[in-house]
Amino acid sequence: MAKGHTIPIIGLARLLLRRPNLSVTIFTTPSNLPFISNSLSDTTATIIDLPFPQNIPGIPLGIESTDKLPSVMSLLMPFCRATIFMQPYFEQALQSLPHVTFVVSDLFLWWTLESANKFGYPRMVFSGMSAYVHAVYQTVVADRILFGPDVISDDDLVTVPKFPGVRVTRNDFIPIVSDPAPKGPEYELSMDQVIAASQSYGLIVNSFYELEPIFVDSLTNSWCVGPLNSGENFRVDNHDPRPPPIWIQWLHQKLEQEIAVLYVAFGTQAEISPQQLTEIWKGLESSQVNFLWVIRKEASKLGDQFDSFEERVKERGLVVRDWVDQGEILNHPSVQAKTPEITYTDWEGLKKLASKPMIVCVK
Repeated sequence: MAKGHTIPIIGLARLLLRRPNLSVTIFTTPSNLPFISNSLSDTTATIIDLPFPQNIPGIPLGIESTDKLPSVMSLLMPFCRATIFMQPYFEQALQSLPHVTFVVSDLFLWWTLESANKFGYPRMVFSGMSAYVHAVYQTVVADRILFGPDVISDDDLVTVPKFPGVRVTRNDFIPIVSDPAPKGPEYELSMDQVIAASQSYGLIVNSFYELEPIFVDSLTNSWCVGPLNSGENFRVDNHDPRPPPIWIQWLHQKLEQEIAVLYVAFGTQAEISPQQLTEIWKGLESSQVNFLWVIRKEASKLGDQFDSFEERVKERGLVVRDWVDQGEILNHPSVQAKTPEITYTDWEGLKKLASKPMIVCVK
């Protein structure tokens, strides 16, 4: 129910389907069904949609993915909590399957462990994060290194004992990790997810051993199967009768004009303040470069000034307010030129950007 999680899951499904005599069933929700169905339409994967909970406080009807949430920061916790109401439908669907070998569940869906145990199926936790993140997070939390006597400020660098080359600060972590005595709904949800992961059969990591061997070795019962978002894992239908998205058509035009394009994106989870957005569009306008800027719908409500900005730069800039296929954009020849990307990104995006110059914004 988040594209950064769904896309590697689709890649994992394709990887599993290479195995002989193996069938794959994917569970999703009605609003997410079209995206997954289209992505796997050339495979034998079965897709089952489960009713998504209704009447969640603060979440508009029909919102079933994080990229559509009016505010990710304030609504992610109730959104995740509400998924537990899907459990009865999930278990009913599990019972209808002819034979189940194992269950692969997103890390956030802690309640699937109870369902898997109920029917005697091993539950594998899938995470789109790197082995580095898992390993460092586990060590920081278990050893409480952020709260030693020498750590005075939230900006003080602390060496992670298990990985001497890694230094972190409290500001590198969310409050439930950086707070010495965390409590509240976010902490309780996180603990449910962590405990369920620790009691599961193992962890599937979207990475490969040679990239981060030290961190992979530190994880128990983990298997690297990535990178899952490589081009070979996804279908490319050159006979699709539908016209390409507007942003791809625009990139085609720039390619014909032999113009390189700067790609600007900050993901669906990051919430950029109006002041920051204003500085970005002013910088883009004064730079005179051609650019494609992907921006959250809600964040783009900056009034008439922003509308006039779009009008002024319409010949060399395109602002997109919907989710886009970032891999398709980054693979486009007009973006593959020597222009960098300006981004706030996660592990999924970073792997896609591995061969490109980047301007990385660090908070």
